[in-house]
Amino acid sequence: MRQSAVPAGARPPVARVAAIHDLSGFGRCSLGVVLPVLASMDIQCCALPTGFFSSHTGYDGFFFHNMTDAMRPTVNHWQSLGLTFDAVYSGFLGSADQIGIVRETIARFRRPGMLAVVDPVMGDHGRPYRTYTAEMCRQMGSLADDADLITPNITEAALLLGENYADAPRDEAGVHGWLARLSRDGRRSVVITGLTVREGRLGSAWLDAASGRSGIDFRPFVGQEFHGTGDLYASVLVGRLLHGLSLPDAVASAAGFVHDCAALSWAEQTSPQSGVRFEALLSNLGVGPIDPTRPDLA
Repeated sequence: MRQSAVPAGARPPVARVAAIHDLSGFGRCSLGVVLPVLASMDIQCCALPTGFFSSHTGYDGFFFHNMTDAMRPTVNHWQSLGLTFDAVYSGFLGSADQIGIVRETIARFRRPGMLAVVDPVMGDHGRPYRTYTAEMCRQMGSLADDADLITPNITEAALLLGENYADAPRDEAGVHGWLARLSRDGRRSVVITGLTVREGRLGSAWLDAASGRSGIDFRPFVGQEFHGTGDLYASVLVGRLLHGLSLPDAVASAAGFVHDCAALSWAEQTSPQSGVRFEALLSNLGVGPIDPTRPDLA
């Protein structure tokens, strides 16, 4: 967060995030998740939309409006206003041009203490998304090199490393090996989501560049996968880091919140395509420090 003198008893300055994601009119994902999550955590979210979808791409027949041409003028205007950001946080990007603009944005707003977070959204379930060519995956790897923290799922981790998904780690030792490689020898922090190396549990593996520590956080699998949980997870993670939590504590908070939302959605038979019903639990995020050992995070 920005550092400034704060009178005794006054609230500290609100953190500000440049969120570079698409917007879906229907379906809980991307900016439809990022904005309310960060706002509920008392963080100002400045949206830089990469495109508008009538629904997310899991539904047939969606309408899409490309917003690449508006991205650089928006960044130019922000810079002319003298804005600074505590984090630049990117998600799904639809073209090589957009990846380049995000790299420019990170460079233009980079300053001591700013956190660059790249969620390298490229694929899932062992396959890249149909819009992602080999060249785009390579360029996403270059963008990831600019980040302080990357949050790939296991499919995206394989793509970043140039590995076959079939060779993804099947045990915790192998996961730690991939973490080390993704960290560029400890130069950046990494969180890998969606791990299934323990029966009946989903894991988030983390490596903290600041401390050199690593670990895996496991949560019970609720019985159903839901669309958009990666965006939800990464948004809570970013918010917790900006409130001063360590990476392992931020991982515990993000994993616990996503698990709670998935459990509620499973119990209410929410459509997996529409995403988890996180709205009912936003108040649980709060703005104060959390105890990562509390029962609902265990």
